Amino acid sequence: MAPMMALAWRACFGYGKSMDVEEADAPVSGIAAAIAEPARTRMLCCLLDGRARTGTELAIVGGVSASTASAHLAKLAERRLVKVTAQGRHRYYHLHDANVAAALEALTVVAGAPRAQFAPRTPERLRAARTCYGHMAGALAVALHDRLLEMRWLARKGDGDYDVTSKGAEAFSAFDLDVAAARAARRRFACGCLDWSERRPHLAGALGAALLASALRRGWVMRDLDSRVLGISRNGRRAFRERFGIEA
Repeated sequence: MAPMMALAWRACFGYGKSMDVEEADAPVSGIAAAIAEPARTRMLCCLLDGRARTGTELAIVGGVSASTASAHLAKLAERRLVKVTAQGRHRYYHLHDANVAAALEALTVVAGAPRAQFAPRTPERLRAARTCYGHMAGALAVALHDRLLEMRWLARKGDGDYDVTSKGAEAFSAFDLDVAAARAARRRFACGCLDWSERRPHLAGALGAALLASALRRGWVMRDLDSRVLGISRNGRRAFRERFGIEA
């Protein structure tokens, strides 16, 4: 290869950043091979909506047996394309990070392939709002989790943990929520908990429990007598809309 051609070839990687082709060849080929297997491709594209799924669900998506799906997922995890979250008896798989999603999105665009949307099958009332180990879960809780981050009341610390910002501490105190007491509790302070109906995180830990207790005291939500469903009152719908911009 001529010197100028070799230089141009190297420069095409990384949006203008030069890259040693020989060094990049092996890992890129390995990742490409992991993605290229049809069942694994279907599993990865299924996870592009940001929601996690069980191995059983991904086996159905991939059109393979549970044991074959397990082997495929192990390969994808080895290549850092997916990661797994254990919750109770279940193991949920989701894309490893935003870089993987961006790469898959780009390949999807190049291929011109449509993407199916996640369709939850949970009964509507249970999906809307419910309790989960002492904190709120469901669509309302997931939306609230996202808004708390957007409003910078919470900040990510890593490993799924959050901390309360100075702005958040002041805002939470307006809801009679004692952040200091939540910190002193003998449990994880604030963390994401994967929501099994929405397949996205809601707020858990001592802070999540305190937030549920505050919502119950204010009458925004009410416990169902014979299930985990949380009813949302008229005042609660108005409060979530006006204070958080959430349509509950």
